[in-house]
Amino acid sequence: MKSVQENCGIFGICSSADCVEDIYQGIDFLQHRGQEYCGMATFDGKIHQITHYGKVGNTFPGPELRILTGTKGIGHVSLRERQPVMWQSRMGEISVAFSGNIINAGELIEGMKDRGHAFYRSYNVEVIAKIIIEAGDIVSGIGDLSRKIIGAYSLVVLTQEGIYATRDVYGYRPLILGKDANRYAVSSESRALHNLEMDVVRDVRPGEIVLVQNKGFQTLQQLASARKAHCAFEWAYTASIDSIIDGLFVQEARNNLGQSLAQRDIEEGGLDADIVAPVPMSGIGHALGYHKRSGVNYQDVFLYNRYADRSYTQSTQNAREKMAKRKLSVLRYAVENRRIALCDDSIVRGTQILHKVRDLKRAGAKEVHVRIACPPLMYPCDFGISTRSYEELAARQFFRSGDITSLPQLQELEVWMANQIGADSVKYNSIDQFVKALGIPKGDLCLKCWDGIRPGTEAS
Repeated sequence: MKSVQENCGIFGICSSADCVEDIYQGIDFLQHRGQEYCGMATFDGKIHQITHYGKVGNTFPGPELRILTGTKGIGHVSLRERQPVMWQSRMGEISVAFSGNIINAGELIEGMKDRGHAFYRSYNVEVIAKIIIEAGDIVSGIGDLSRKIIGAYSLVVLTQEGIYATRDVYGYRPLILGKDANRYAVSSESRALHNLEMDVVRDVRPGEIVLVQNKGFQTLQQLASARKAHCAFEWAYTASIDSIIDGLFVQEARNNLGQSLAQRDIEEGGLDADIVAPVPMSGIGHALGYHKRSGVNYQDVFLYNRYADRSYTQSTQNAREKMAKRKLSVLRYAVENRRIALCDDSIVRGTQILHKVRDLKRAGAKEVHVRIACPPLMYPCDFGISTRSYEELAARQFFRSGDITSLPQLQELEVWMANQIGADSVKYNSIDQFVKALGIPKGDLCLKCWDGIRPGTEAS
């Protein structure tokens, strides 16, 4: 399986005044989507662009912000690639940033090399930019992306005319439009818009090409889309809890997923727990939902280190484990002699939840019952989340082949997983329970990391 390492966020804005501070704040509010690299580009008759290794708040000094002049611009945060990238072409200067992953990037790069193209680092964003430039105009180039690329992307292109924004024809990655009296913006998540005191207008439709200018939004083209395939993992983990994506509040989704877990416990005889607690931060919404449905008291058992990054979006396993240890410390007063229902978003590799269960028991917890909002992760993600291979997925170590197709199979896995991580019990939401909790039609979601079906290949 090809290594998948991309997780990122994009932001763009057209304003009646200099926009660099808005871009800076916009990508800072998207920092949870990637902490390795960040960058901004603005236009004032020519493009000014700066990228950095590190987080937004730590790497952009005041003098650099003063260099980035102009009333329109884009920004990016990433786990892997330095973006935006700037190109001089027959269309003039353009700067490109995207969120997602190109599955067939290697094949496309070899084809372009055969046609005389050169690549700096063979980044996915280079592939996207070269396809657009080769087409001769932005709209035609974005149309070519939909025909040539296998994978997922949300995209912003900064040009003299404005900012072109689009999602792939399945709408895997989120992209939202916002505005106020003097600004029009596009963002990977609505939280960046809300925190800039802008109104959310709507989501960019799958396959829609929008031109953002300082007078508003214009749909230039709607590419054909066989179906929607929004990444279901956005609501369970990736997105910030204060965002709304494709009409569904992330907080509502997580509360519903937690309630679903509690309902299953009730239907299967109940769980004798003294407290329900989250693994912060993404587990909070799930734990609150569990508390609401079960009536079990909510109690924090971990103190979250606000200066730590998200462990799941670190670029190496060693970095993930180090960050997980930095991220949480046990609140011993809340834990001692308690039976705990511990809620988290998912079990990927299993090492982090194992350490958390051990930490709680060392601090005196009587029992730890793990409740997981997502179904068991059985397949690597092709479209942008940081799961890289079958070997890294804990559930796949139990089900070496085949899928979980029944409740008894799920229960077998849960017993095995509880033994692996030292928990007194483990329960997941099934795929059907997960979809029901979101309230989005199953056919509008990408569930590939759980069921192995890549959208667009169902018939085959």
